[in-house]
Amino acid sequence: MNILKAKDRQELEKKLPTMPWYVEKFIGYKLPDLSPSSLLEYVRDYETFFSYLLAEGLAEGPTIRDIKLEELERLHMDNIDGFRMFLSTRQQQTNSRVTITRKLSSLRSLFHYLSQIAEDEQFYPLLKRNVMAKISIKRTHKPKDTAAKLEGKLLQEEEIAEFLEYVKHGYGADVASNKQALYAYELNRTRDACIVSLILHSGLRVSEVVNLDVDDIDLKKKLTYVYRKGKNDDTFKTPVYFRQEAVADLQAYLSMRETRYKAPKREKALFLAIANGKSEGSRMTKRAIQEW
Repeated sequence: MNILKAKDRQELEKKLPTMPWYVEKFIGYKLPDLSPSSLLEYVRDYETFFSYLLAEGLAEGPTIRDIKLEELERLHMDNIDGFRMFLSTRQQQTNSRVTITRKLSSLRSLFHYLSQIAEDEQFYPLLKRNVMAKISIKRTHKPKDTAAKLEGKLLQEEEIAEFLEYVKHGYGADVASNKQALYAYELNRTRDACIVSLILHSGLRVSEVVNLDVDDIDLKKKLTYVYRKGKNDDTFKTPVYFRQEAVADLQAYLSMRETRYKAPKREKALFLAIANGKSEGSRMTKRAIQEW
């Protein structure tokens, strides 16, 4: 199992005991078909929803784990619309339309399972009334539109060069008045430029870049070996080529990886960061790369 999946499985196992018993039952039902990362997304979505129910007095609690099936059966469409409004307007972590649609789809999957698949000892559905069956979830885009829009979203070679130039030099000018941001930029500029260069010149996903080890990079063959998303065999790494343009950026980062990030010999991760309060570098997280 790759490192990101293993980490997500650990977090999933940590969060599941805080969920109602019927959510644990649903996750167990989905376990053979979905990755730990996908299941963790489900649980996070339910955590948000159940916390909303408690805050609005729609469930007695006192904790998420105590929310009863009967309380889900008493929900009205107005309650779900209120949750949708909460997701789109809350000050912290305002959600995009795509994220809101995903969270509602997660709820619909749970409610469908409880009302149509899971049974009690008398063979009756666990959930007698499914409010989510009445909720319309609009697609944020039509699949047929994707191909037409994709070309405009792909960076051309000159755009890649311009963007990398900005990462290496231009961004520093933008944060020059912020000493803390400028320090972080100067410290991590070579690493961050390498990450951007590798992604743009290979097509790797952020989750795949996070899992890369130093030994996964072959500069001579311009190859990297990654655990591809969707592959069931976690023991096999897929070879992925990167362009010649990425070689120099990789060489520049590798030449300072150990000294800049104080990499311990046991640390195999390619991209490192030194967390607050730590003296040695460790593998960057997916979120850290995305937030850059």
